[in-house]
Amino acid sequence: MSYNPLWLTVLQAPFVQRAFIAGILISVAAGLVGYFVITRKSAFAAHALAHIGLPGATGAVLLGIPVLWGMGLFSIGGALVIGALGKRASDREVATGSVLAFATALGLYFSNLSSGAAKQMQSILFGSVLTITDEQLFTFAAFDIILLAVLLLIFRPLLFSSLDENVARAKGLPVTLLGIIFMIMMGSVITVAVPAVGTLLIFALVITPADTAMMITRSPLRAIVMTIVLCLIAMWGGLVLSTIFDMPPSFVIVSLSVVIWLVVKGLVALKR
Repeated sequence: MSYNPLWLTVLQAPFVQRAFIAGILISVAAGLVGYFVITRKSAFAAHALAHIGLPGATGAVLLGIPVLWGMGLFSIGGALVIGALGKRASDREVATGSVLAFATALGLYFSNLSSGAAKQMQSILFGSVLTITDEQLFTFAAFDIILLAVLLLIFRPLLFSSLDENVARAKGLPVTLLGIIFMIMMGSVITVAVPAVGTLLIFALVITPADTAMMITRSPLRAIVMTIVLCLIAMWGGLVLSTIFDMPPSFVIVSLSVVIWLVVKGLVALKR
């Protein structure tokens, strides 16, 4: 770690400006699903889906197609399998673990078949927010619009089934279908965000700000908005600090998110 005296100039560079815009778009996506990940007790599934996309990414390198396509195919496919097999929370844990084990083994197998896939593993695992392109920004923006539209359509039944699955099932809500739709949403968010922060770090952006927000407010809408804000603080703050002290952006972004979570958790404990 070293101080960069030209950090203010670097922040004005076009590639850093694109990273700031990407931070907004990724924060919106992560914030929209993060609240439901916590309420549905799907943290393990969120963690797993990030890794389930790994064989899709390495397989895409082998086939010479865009990495995001392969990762999206496997992440969404894994989400469908987990959602279909895990009708209840306890079932989801078993289905998630089984799919994750198979996907991890397949990803390692693909990476061993090609030196290009092995080299790609670094960017897949840790991402690179500073290399985001204009095309990716348009993709992120389009995805956010679609995600918001879907969430608006299913918000009330999804919220009901997330807070009390048994009562929602007794009321006749399509709990299994809602679970599958949500898993697809979560897999899509992870796929879109991976180029920026990687499969190992996206978990912190989806989970940590949402849990922080839920410690501050019990209102679902306020918690979702606060989650988006906390994600953005972590993204932008991480970019600025990594530029000032010449550190990897993904590491600083996640570290800042976790520090905020620890501070809020400590304050809540003291208040109690």
